Amino acid sequence: MSTDALFTPLTLPRGPAMKNRFMLAPLTNTQSHPDGRISDAEYAWLVKRAAGGFAHVHTAASHVQAVGQGFPGQLGCFGDEHLEGLTRLAAGLRAAGAVSAVQLHHAGCRSPADLVGQPVCPSDNPDTGSRALTLAEVEALRDDFIAAAVRSDKAGFDGVEIHGAHGYILAQFLSTEFNHRTDQYGGSLENRARIIFEIIDGIRAACRPDFQLGLRLSPERFGLLLAEIRDVAAQVLSEGKIDYLDMSVWNFLKEPTEEAHKGQTLLSVFTSLPRGAVRLGAAGKIMSAEDAAAVIAAGCDFCVIGRAAILRHDFPLRVQADPAYVSPPLPVTVQHLLDEGLSPPFVTYMRNWPGFVEEEVSAPPPHP
Repeated sequence: MSTDALFTPLTLPRGPAMKNRFMLAPLTNTQSHPDGRISDAEYAWLVKRAAGGFAHVHTAASHVQAVGQGFPGQLGCFGDEHLEGLTRLAAGLRAAGAVSAVQLHHAGCRSPADLVGQPVCPSDNPDTGSRALTLAEVEALRDDFIAAAVRSDKAGFDGVEIHGAHGYILAQFLSTEFNHRTDQYGGSLENRARIIFEIIDGIRAACRPDFQLGLRLSPERFGLLLAEIRDVAAQVLSEGKIDYLDMSVWNFLKEPTEEAHKGQTLLSVFTSLPRGAVRLGAAGKIMSAEDAAAVIAAGCDFCVIGRAAILRHDFPLRVQADPAYVSPPLPVTVQHLLDEGLSPPFVTYMRNWPGFVEEEVSAPPPHP
């Protein structure tokens, strides 16, 4: 399969064009300081990917409220104390040739209690010990997403991506398993999706006209129904207020879990939707040049690279040089990951991914 289409520029409705079709996925890495300020390690990891040929680079998920922290060492964007580091990062990514975005995130009931105290959720969630947000707190949550976008704009980023996927708080609002509210943010799909559309409108009103805005959705798991996520995607595409939709489909070849939708790929449910000028991309085990080309051939405008970008910081350049390029086989050594710009805390985090990091062999005890 030809990889030529991967190396044509991609314009977006607003902001700078992507020089190719490779977007770095927003990847959890646990490298930042406990207060959310960016570390030198996280700065180096991201700028290395920009220098490695990625046209668009997302930060890791960055929490918009302290109570929304999802993991240790998470990059923050909830306070002006984060501005200095964010400004440095935006400048570094631009100098390395990438379009930049902060991914705006709140973990909701997935926030660990040892990090945040009592987590919050659209409704009380006994399984996680989370309490329901009041109406005033839902409105404050919306406003804090918007404020974090304004902060990212001020720092010099080209845009932001709203994290509405993977069972975090905006996906919790979309899910009837987590959202039992009886006010304007619960009940019908229109009400459950309301906060996402209000955040989109608020960012559009508060940030500069050419500020790029993306949305990440996942189509199943965490109590989400494929038909409902399709309808949310259809609306957000038709309204044209975002610049790109980033679909996290677990594996770009995967069929839906729901029996009623089998016989097609998850990806095809979204590539078949009218999208106007909004660009569509997908993430999901894109590990080779052939995989990346297949995502574009399937109807996407760009591909979102996660694991392959951890394994090789210059994945796009390797694909450009070799249309048969395949990522290194797993597991890889710790030294391989260190050489690719991961810090020791990031390597430790990657040990949570089964089969990704080679097991360390303990030295035998010395002879007596």
